[in-house]
Amino acid sequence: MRLSLSNLALHVFSLISATALLGCSSLREDFVKNPSNALVPAGDTSSSRYVAGELGKHDGLSGFRLLTRSTNALMSRVALTDQARHSIDLQYYIFKNDATGRLLAQRLLAAADRGVRVRILLDDMNLGDEDRLFDALDAHENIEVRLFNPFHTRDPSTFSKIRQFLFDGRRLNRRMHNKSFIADSTVAIIGGRNIGDDYFDAGAETNFRDLDLIAIGPVVREASNIFDDYWNSDAAYPVTAFHNRRDAQADLGRLRIALTRDARSFAQSDYAQATLDELPEGATGDRRGEWFWGDASVIADQPEKIDGRTDDPALRIGPRLRIMIDGAHHTVDIMSPYFIPGDAGTIFLSGLVQRGVNIRIITNSLASTDEPAAHSGYAHYRRKLLEAAVELYELRPTPGAAQPATSRGASSGISLHAKAVVVDGEYVFIGSLNMDQRSKLLNTEMGVVVESLPLAKAVEAFFDTASSASNSFHVILQQSAGERPYAGKMSWLWSEGGIEKSAYRDPGVTGRRRFEVFVLKLLPIEGLL
Repeated sequence: MRLSLSNLALHVFSLISATALLGCSSLREDFVKNPSNALVPAGDTSSSRYVAGELGKHDGLSGFRLLTRSTNALMSRVALTDQARHSIDLQYYIFKNDATGRLLAQRLLAAADRGVRVRILLDDMNLGDEDRLFDALDAHENIEVRLFNPFHTRDPSTFSKIRQFLFDGRRLNRRMHNKSFIADSTVAIIGGRNIGDDYFDAGAETNFRDLDLIAIGPVVREASNIFDDYWNSDAAYPVTAFHNRRDAQADLGRLRIALTRDARSFAQSDYAQATLDELPEGATGDRRGEWFWGDASVIADQPEKIDGRTDDPALRIGPRLRIMIDGAHHTVDIMSPYFIPGDAGTIFLSGLVQRGVNIRIITNSLASTDEPAAHSGYAHYRRKLLEAAVELYELRPTPGAAQPATSRGASSGISLHAKAVVVDGEYVFIGSLNMDQRSKLLNTEMGVVVESLPLAKAVEAFFDTASSASNSFHVILQQSAGERPYAGKMSWLWSEGGIEKSAYRDPGVTGRRRFEVFVLKLLPIEGLL
């Protein structure tokens, strides 16, 4: 999920008519912002003693577990929250006020009640009724919530946000897309998932397929340092920095009762029972056992990237990831829900193929994407990539599910949200970075780079499953006799019920959606995608 151009466009007329209505900022001038840093890892918990024992067997390496199943990803976060005894740091682009979001909020509140320091850093773009939730949590003496690159008012209405975009768009168009969860400065979860029902297979319409890593070892300290850089940056504001007429302490009391009730209902839900059946021995974050070991580092854009006045490559992780890909000798596998390589990226990938590197890419199909604007950018380069002999796969939505005609509604079934790169079956990147211009130049991003053959094999297995004929469309150039290589008509191939099928245009969508993408392709918006 990303900043939606199509949603913004719906409000253009309202913006123009509302120019004179922009009021004074509700940002206080007397707010207090005290710096803080990650706590030193303590060795007084069973979890920390276990981790220390594992690290002692693998000097200088970091250990990883791959979270491919959404239910496992949720319950691992819950388990680590329940095990925490000293600190929890969370950094997310989206933290929804829905069933799974409120479940995690209830566990965070319980952790704070037993003395755990909780720091929550959120991007301000997607906060709506979540404002009241986080204002109330911030009232707890052991919980502090900060907003990154916020709007100047706490009015959650879309109208207010769009109005502010009109006057401060260069800054507000840059968002913190990072995702990390760190417990007791000992264990971290880093990857692509936000917090919300559709990221944990609890969504009513769309559920995202994603990847996270549970990490122990030196990379946890690196993740904590990155969190501190963002937490203490000029762009991070305490929620108390804004005028608020609500009684936060009273809201906290009401929230405590409501979250307890909601958690009880969640525990009795079909989702909880299905999760118990799927994970009978508990979530991965709650288990002892094997880890993938390897040299690793956490890479992240610098928070100053959101300044926007200059484009300094030293602030970005894109160049470092490009070096990793450019070092490929045999294979490169790329997963990205929004894949817009641009002319330079297309030439770069074509050059790799020319020197003998096999490149496979999986992204969303038009039928599975939640952002037609992003798909329009990808579609511009699709034929060029195929002509360069890059293998393209597009994730299919749930077979038989209804497809909305436009982006004003979630796409049906499943949608790819994983962001990962595997080079030569040995080097792995997993994180928040999409392969598009927005991630490269506008948003801040982070991820983990790991040198590990077993982890690479596990991520490649995820890729193979997602790109199989029953789960994706294989896009090819269908050649006729006498045609020069890679000069044919684009075709989409897949299998349904054991029957091979094909199409000569984006399958599974309405003519209305195809027309929407056609119009979007005519607009000069690629730099914003």
